[in-house]
Formats: sequence, structure tokens, C-alpha cells
Amino acid sequence: MADYNGWFLRMTQLPPASRRVSAALHHAGLSAEIREFDASTRTAQDAASAIGTTVGQIVKSLVFLAGDRPVLALVSGSNQLDTPKLQAITGRAVNKADATLVREATGYAIGGVPPAGFPSPIDTYIDQDLLQHEELWAAAGTPHHVFRITPPDLVRLTAGTVANLRRDPP
Repeated sequence: MADYNGWFLRMTQLPPASRRVSAALHHAGLSAEIREFDASTRTAQDAASAIGTTVGQIVKSLVFLAGDRPVLALVSGSNQLDTPKLQAITGRAVNKADATLVREATGYAIGGVPPAGFPSPIDTYIDQDLLQHEELWAAAGTPHHVFRITPPDLVRLTAGTVANLRRDPP
């Protein structure tokens, strides 16, 4: 009970978007602490600088339309997504979602999209390069909130498909 009370107290001090992320993490049995930074964590480089970690440990949350369905690609901050690889995995034409669709599908604005806590489940694909790190950092609902997570917990939380999503250099 004390653990729940502590989590609940911490959660009530977060903005509403981060509360939804905290609730999703708690529901999944994860005790990740959501941290707030004065500096923006909107981009992978911004997040890495604010946190004091490598860009490769930042989880970029990219929303696409695969046919008419939103999908989420979780990509290492040091990589660019190879859209044709995502298209091959989904079996549908893939197009980047605009800001309105991102918010409709996830409930969050670009720059703060977490890997979980959505109004409806979203098919998720995880960049295999994220699995080489001991810890990762993902957005927690706003451009100033993040949380630490291990790669196995990220896979479990999202029920995501791990795949090679990285664009290879020319």
C-alpha cells in the first residue's frame, strides 16, 4: 500500500499527459520515475544533452500511417528510420503522420509521444539497435518529461516487434 501511495503522490504532481504515461507504466508493473527537465527534451539531441546520456539511448517515437492505420516506430536517437523497411514489415504503404493525426492516435503532441499510454492500442515496431543499451530514455507525454527504461521492459511494455529499422548509410 505504501508503494501505491508513494506512486500516487508522485503522479499527482505531474502534468496530465505525464500522468497518463505514469499510469500506463504502473499498470504494466513498471516503477519508472518520470523526470522533468527545464531544458527541452523534444529532439533526441536535446534529450541526450538534458539527461547527460548518449543520443543512441534516446527512444524516438515516430508515428506513421501504414495504409489507414497508425503505427509507432521506436527508433534509436542516433538512427534515421528506413521507411521502406517499415513498409516491408507492415505490408502496407507507409506515410508519416501529421501533427493532428499523431495527437488523435496517441493523445500526445509531437515531441512528447511516449511508447505507451494511448487511447487505443497501436502496432509498435522497435529499432533493434535500442536493445544494445543497458538503459534507454523515452518521452513521458511532454517535451520536458522523460523516463528511464530497460530494453526488455520497453519490449514488454509495448508488445512491440523488434526489427531492423535503421536507414543504412549510402
